[in-house]
Amino acid sequence: MKYLIMLFASVFMLSCATQKSQHKYSTVEYKAGACFGSCPIFTITINPDRTAIFEAEHFNFSKTFSKGEFDKPREGTFTGIIKESDYQKLIQLLDGLKVKSLNEKYGNRNVTDMATCYLTVKFADGTTKQLEDYGKKGSEKLVELYRFFEDLRHNQDWKKVE
Repeated sequence: MKYLIMLFASVFMLSCATQKSQHKYSTVEYKAGACFGSCPIFTITINPDRTAIFEAEHFNFSKTFSKGEFDKPREGTFTGIIKESDYQKLIQLLDGLKVKSLNEKYGNRNVTDMATCYLTVKFADGTTKQLEDYGKKGSEKLVELYRFFEDLRHNQDWKKVE
């Protein structure tokens, strides 16, 4: 009986440790800000269970640029579940970045018409890393991550909730 209890306790502790290592990121949020043109303005937040919220402000669905777009109401709030393969790609991109060692600010403020993006990664250990990138050109790996989020707006099954 003693061995049986020890076996169950070991299996339970191993399963908890495995679950923890699987979810090292508790949430990942990417926010794309405005520029002096038709840059998409949106926020995507992804949880470890792959549920996500897409807050679309402007220029996410329009094919042509119109300054009148800002007079229209925001495009909406959408929810969805990120495809497993895309979620694994996100984890791979984040792991490759070594997020905790990134700078907090990137970009050249001498140019005045660029969009700024913000990346917030909350870790399962309770820590948070935030970065701001004016011009979205922080590094080659960051640009790849930004492109990934830009693509999520169109390659996932989003349901409008608001």
